[in-house]
Amino acid sequence: MSTQTATPDAPPAPTPPRRAGRRSAPPPDRRGRGTTSRVMVNGILAVVAVYTLMPLTWLLIASTKSYRDLFATNPFSLGDFQFLANLTALLDYNDGVFVRWLLNSLLYTVVASGLSTLISVACGYAFDKYAFRGREKWFGVVLVGVLIPSTVVQLPLYLMASELGLVNTYWAVLIPSLVNPFGVYLARVFSEGYVPGEVLEAARMDGAGEVRTFVKVALPMLAPGFVTIFLFSFTASWNNFYGALMMLNDDRLYPVNLGLYMWNQNVYQQPELYPLVIIGSLVAVVPLIVAFLCLQRFWRSGLTAGAVK
Repeated sequence: MSTQTATPDAPPAPTPPRRAGRRSAPPPDRRGRGTTSRVMVNGILAVVAVYTLMPLTWLLIASTKSYRDLFATNPFSLGDFQFLANLTALLDYNDGVFVRWLLNSLLYTVVASGLSTLISVACGYAFDKYAFRGREKWFGVVLVGVLIPSTVVQLPLYLMASELGLVNTYWAVLIPSLVNPFGVYLARVFSEGYVPGEVLEAARMDGAGEVRTFVKVALPMLAPGFVTIFLFSFTASWNNFYGALMMLNDDRLYPVNLGLYMWNQNVYQQPELYPLVIIGSLVAVVPLIVAFLCLQRFWRSGLTAGAVK
């Protein structure tokens, strides 16, 4: 019987001596970095806010001044308060033509934006939920339309309207506003995020047709997206200056921005128009502000859904 000698355990390695005078590096001061970043971001936002609000502030202050105070006082200082007198003069000038321009703008904007949004939502829903031949290629054509500036197509649109006899009519401004490629793109994004295919299948199994499924089921689900696209279209139609300039010759058909531009072209011959142009520009901003404030609950949720699609 052989005996086996046990090997003793190896002694632990000696710990190297710690050098005197050497300390571990302190952790980075993340609190200081966070404070610096916050100050920088807030500073940039403050500069952007001032840059954005400065023209509107000047417009608000200038609309309260008389013609003499507009040139005799500092741009951001108050003069004699003439806001109500300027507003009355604006509404009474040339038999109230500014009111007609404002109503024309509301007609062009509300009617065109409502129909354009409905068409865009229907097209975006079709691109998302229906499989048809060449779907992605046609959608690529829509995306190409997004990249084309609206001013580029104004001359071809004018020539087409001239051939059809629509120049200098309401239709010359309304019909081109119905086409909104960007709205179609957004509508497809909203449809993918808001309308589940299972709900549509359930509606079809219950006997609903395609039109009824879209109107009764899909369209209520797309309400936030509908409002978001409507606001984009509303803003674009309200600011549609070049299209109206190309199509209209009769000042009774002008939208408010084109009418104010024509007044501004005549301020050297008619200096009394200068205060009217300023306060008219202020009044022209009010419908946009009212629209955004009234519909902000919908377009905020719509933009969030489109961002996380």
